[in-house]
Amino acid sequence: MQTNAQFEQIVQEHQQQVFRTLARLVNRRENLEDLAQEVFLRLYRALPTFRGEAMLSTYLYRITVNVAQDEWKRRRRVDDPLLPMSTGEEDGGPTLEDRLAHRDPGAEQQLLSGEFWSMVQQQVMTLTPVERTVLTLFHQEEQTYEQIALTLNLPINTVRTHLHRARTRLKQRVEQAMKPEAVKPAVTIHERVRV
Repeated sequence: MQTNAQFEQIVQEHQQQVFRTLARLVNRRENLEDLAQEVFLRLYRALPTFRGEAMLSTYLYRITVNVAQDEWKRRRRVDDPLLPMSTGEEDGGPTLEDRLAHRDPGAEQQLLSGEFWSMVQQQVMTLTPVERTVLTLFHQEEQTYEQIALTLNLPINTVRTHLHRARTRLKQRVEQAMKPEAVKPAVTIHERVRV
């Protein structure tokens, strides 16, 4: 049986993980604290039945993903527009750009890079919920296949498949978004000379 002091210790040890993961999955600053509170409330209720077969952090990731999925469903019902995934800047973590090696580009290059990553994040939000979750847990939370499989209660090969599909679809969508729009020719001479 957990005491309040033990539970407070769990909250303090894992609150950054919960906030960071929620921020990356739902990207809602205005209700992030409410969602985190829901995660810890669910954890508090579930702790008496926690058997310790998995690490507590894995169990907590599962609850966090469930809360994020509930938020996605709620947003879909309200018809909120999709928002880009958190870049990491808001929670003090490394941004997507920081996780890639790069030289110090000029201001114009930084602007173009920021626009590119914004577009990539918008495309990530168009993936299926499970693809988005696996991609986030693997690339941003740096979980292993095994950890993700435990978190999502999926076989490891299914996690690999979802990650592969997510990467493939994201690549296709980014490439499509980067293609220049077909430039329509200016008004032709025949269109100008109408009688």
